[in-house]
Amino acid sequence: MTEQRQSGLEIRRLSPVEWGHAYPVIAQLRSLDEATFLERVRRQSHSGYELVAAFRDGSIIGVLGMRPVHTLARGAHLHIDDLVVDEAARGSGAGRSLMAYAESDARARGMTAVFLDARPEAIPFYEREEYLLHPAPSMKKVLAS
Repeated sequence: MTEQRQSGLEIRRLSPVEWGHAYPVIAQLRSLDEATFLERVRRQSHSGYELVAAFRDGSIIGVLGMRPVHTLARGAHLHIDDLVVDEAARGSGAGRSLMAYAESDARARGMTAVFLDARPEAIPFYEREEYLLHPAPSMKKVLAS
């Protein structure tokens, strides 16, 4: 997928040398120090995880982390792990543009669905983008070391 320009925004994948530039925005979503963030992105990139950014006037104002997944239940699909827009830029269309980029990318890969986990406060945004609550709830167990 090539870069897209929409409503004064540039939307494109970040190269590994740019990953650190995404940290100030990601830090508004994830409680990670920069070194941990970079190590996790580096590790996940081996499984297809990519960072996509929304730029305005050369500055990153939004970041999306996505990866291709193939499961028995869902087949091939794109999973969005992270989506955050800088607090000062919320409502600017950056989130919508990042989601459109991801959906276009999924279609280009021959995928028929996009899945994501959403925080309760983000659900109205995703519903406006025509996402539906999935009937299967996520479950988790923290394992002691």
